[in-house]
Amino acid sequence: MFDFLFKRFAGRHYKKFLESVKPIVAKINELEQSYQSLSDDQLKAKTDEFRARLKAGETLDDILPEAFATVKNGARRLVGTTAIVSDHEQTWDMVHFDVQLIGGIALHRGRIAEMATGEGKTLVATLPLYLNALTGSNSQLVTVNDYLARRDSEWMGHLYKFLGLTVGCIQQQMPSALRREMYGRDITYGTASEFGFDYLRDNGM
Repeated sequence: MFDFLFKRFAGRHYKKFLESVKPIVAKINELEQSYQSLSDDQLKAKTDEFRARLKAGETLDDILPEAFATVKNGARRLVGTTAIVSDHEQTWDMVHFDVQLIGGIALHRGRIAEMATGEGKTLVATLPLYLNALTGSNSQLVTVNDYLARRDSEWMGHLYKFLGLTVGCIQQQMPSALRREMYGRDITYGTASEFGFDYLRDNGM
């Protein structure tokens, strides 16, 4: 009985969230369509514009639709381009769908977003990572192993770098000086164990 009630209330909560973000998703898509008329340099300039606006007092929620639209438009412009990912050439072929925009909003708001394999979790994460990196603080993505940390930092780094952000990756056995450099970048990928041990080392434990 309790399971039944939990599922009913969980479903209502989920639907309420979806209804609340529909206007935001529509705004993101409207902005992204307008950004298609911008030059590459004009789109890239959005990153510095957002940073300046945050320093002037605007909040991350204020600029979220524009920031997400910038990331989506950046992804659209990269379609057909290539990048070296885990020592192999990879062709970019991804543009954010609405469900991925919703997932990005959920993650930014500190919610749990569950997605099946192949539904684009890696791409979803580019949205809140880009947005939060605009504050000037290091944004971090935690994944399950060194291979995925390296792969995703190089693959999604193709998009971050296009938009003017720096991206790093923490790996096992990485020298301390190089680790500091990776943490000094806008976005850093790594595993829970590596981030955890670095935190303990930094705090003298």
